[in-house]
Amino acid sequence: MAKGYNTHKERQEAIAGFGKVLAKRAGFKCEFCEGDQDLRPTDLDPAAEPSEATLALLCEECRALRTAKKIDTTRLRALSGAIWHSEPLVALEAARILAASGEDWARQLVEDSLLDDETKAALLKG
Repeated sequence: MAKGYNTHKERQEAIAGFGKVLAKRAGFKCEFCEGDQDLRPTDLDPAAEPSEATLALLCEECRALRTAKKIDTTRLRALSGAIWHSEPLVALEAARILAASGEDWARQLVEDSLLDDETKAALLKG
């Protein structure tokens, strides 16, 4: 049990170590909604080693969007710009949330995005 805890702790420390780099990249704003409150580095790809490419700087509300069962459409609109983010994983995570919302306009935004056709099809199935 201590090994798992230590591994988790080390990963969290590694993620936190990217805080300044992510803040500069994001202009000290949330990379989903551009809010400026309670920003934290967020792991978008837990299977990969933490890096600038696998992390995003997100506010508390946008971190909650990633696991929310039902999403407030007002909040959803706030992250619609993130689908055009220069970091591919940030754009992909925004697209995943938008597609999962079931909102027609959000799904159309995913369809119109620069994501490859295979990724779009996988996100929009269902």
